[in-house]
Amino acid sequence: MSDLDIDFVRTQFPAFHQESLQGQAFFENAGGSYTCKQVIDRLHRFYTERKVQPYGFYPASKAGGDEMDEARSRLAALMNVETDELSFGPSTSQNTYVLAKAFGDMLGENDAIIVTDQDHEANTGVWRRLADRGIDVREWHVNGETGQLSLDDLAQILDEKVALICAPHCSNIVGQENPVAQIAQMARDVGAVTCIDGVSYAPHGLADVDALGADIYLFSSYKTYGPHQGVMVIRRALADKLPNQAHFFNDGVRYKRFTPAGPDHAQIAACAGMADYIDAVHDHHFGANDNPAARGRAVAALQRRHEDKILAPLLDYLRARPDVRVLGNDQIGNAGGRVPTVAIHAAKPAMQIATDLDAHGIMAGAGDFYAVRCLKAMGCDPDTGVLRLSFVHYTNQQEVTQLITALDATL
Repeated sequence: MSDLDIDFVRTQFPAFHQESLQGQAFFENAGGSYTCKQVIDRLHRFYTERKVQPYGFYPASKAGGDEMDEARSRLAALMNVETDELSFGPSTSQNTYVLAKAFGDMLGENDAIIVTDQDHEANTGVWRRLADRGIDVREWHVNGETGQLSLDDLAQILDEKVALICAPHCSNIVGQENPVAQIAQMARDVGAVTCIDGVSYAPHGLADVDALGADIYLFSSYKTYGPHQGVMVIRRALADKLPNQAHFFNDGVRYKRFTPAGPDHAQIAACAGMADYIDAVHDHHFGANDNPAARGRAVAALQRRHEDKILAPLLDYLRARPDVRVLGNDQIGNAGGRVPTVAIHAAKPAMQIATDLDAHGIMAGAGDFYAVRCLKAMGCDPDTGVLRLSFVHYTNQQEVTQLITALDATL
């Protein structure tokens, strides 16, 4: 199939069949997605059948450890990386915090890092604090009108002193997909590495990290139809170079070196359900394929085509309103490269619009979304905030029509 079977997809999410949610259209997916049934089933099974210390000598313990290992290996394969390059943590914010500690232990006053003001605070704040250690922190600024990051601007602040570039794959406000492969190549040309925050991109399709060339890639599984975990890929060469942040006896295990806290066994095991879901979507549309990375790419492309199709009427509607500013690029497709995370600034306060939309069955968000620096750079007051309308591939055309009708009544 070349088109996403939206009816099949929605059968995979129990939320769509709950009486309490009938008539409600969910447009705050950038804050967290509905959970697919495969994850829920695995989480329930672990808590009811495997809730013992894993990796032991008895059947329930062995089964629990096997399921945790399965989650790691299958997600790694879908993202085209080695199994020991993927690790789990309590959240992406926590994973980034640990990474910043590791880089702070390794870098010195002769080193520089680059951060952006397009980022969610989780992938900028902790890196900026390294300035307290004497590290030169340079800022890659967005264009104040478009919210875009320019590679020409990056080139102006990139030299051999730079050891690390931290950038988002996609902004949680602007919704723009950044050219990660080119950023990674520019970093390699000066001997630097890249840390890419994929939290706002991954809900629209898991990345082929090997193809991107990123040294670190992070995202949150609760935004990719799974439990509340942070997923972190660190490529082997860098993982072996960075100082161990965990117990000394875990120093020789790559996927444990950057997880100082004990893992959440059940939620890690449940993450295998995300791979189950991707496989189910792939098999329904394309049939069997033994290459996990190819399956991941095919499903991601299917998701994005559907999202682009139903995003178009929303952007057309907003573009025609002179009283609304769409933050970022209001075009879609290959030239636009934006995901369906649409932040708007209007004369009416964002929180009031979100409250009014609720009366029309629209679940939307308002605020700064931890992107205070980005909003300031684009001339928006973070205290007032913006209305954010975000959806993913399980959203259907009827819900977008419901949103447009509600906006027309409330703006």
